[in-house]
Amino acid sequence: MNNLKNIIPLLLLMLTVSLSFGQRNGDWDKIRTLKIAFITERLDLSSKEAQTFWPIYNEYQAKREDLHEKGHTEIRKKLDASDNLSENDSAKLLDKYLQFEKEEEELEQTYLKKIQKVISAKKTLLLIRSEGDFKRKLIKQYRDKHKNNK
Repeated sequence: MNNLKNIIPLLLLMLTVSLSFGQRNGDWDKIRTLKIAFITERLDLSSKEAQTFWPIYNEYQAKREDLHEKGHTEIRKKLDASDNLSENDSAKLLDKYLQFEKEEEELEQTYLKKIQKVISAKKTLLLIRSEGDFKRKLIKQYRDKHKNNK
């Protein structure tokens, strides 16, 4: 485990650099790899915990991506053109948006409960915090990169 802790920061650095110079098509895969390394380091899972945690977490992420792809794409297109929608169509779109948000929340609750059964409640909370920290770190890197390009 100590070797892994030494390798992860190096892996993060290498992937961050390659992400900065990488092609757009491969960026999502690199981001996923960075996120996995980030969460792995933060949660400090035992090998037994990792064997049960990662399949559940990966399934959750896949379902979440499917939901986003399905819901966001449809809603986003109509939302971008919402100035031209009638009141009735706007109400329907709002209902669809709220349903999407509800499905997303239900999915998260379902998987957090599953995750809590294989890692502690404390580590589950740390997972939630780590996901937020990773997102903020990614946004900061993106802003810094684009600020330097201006």
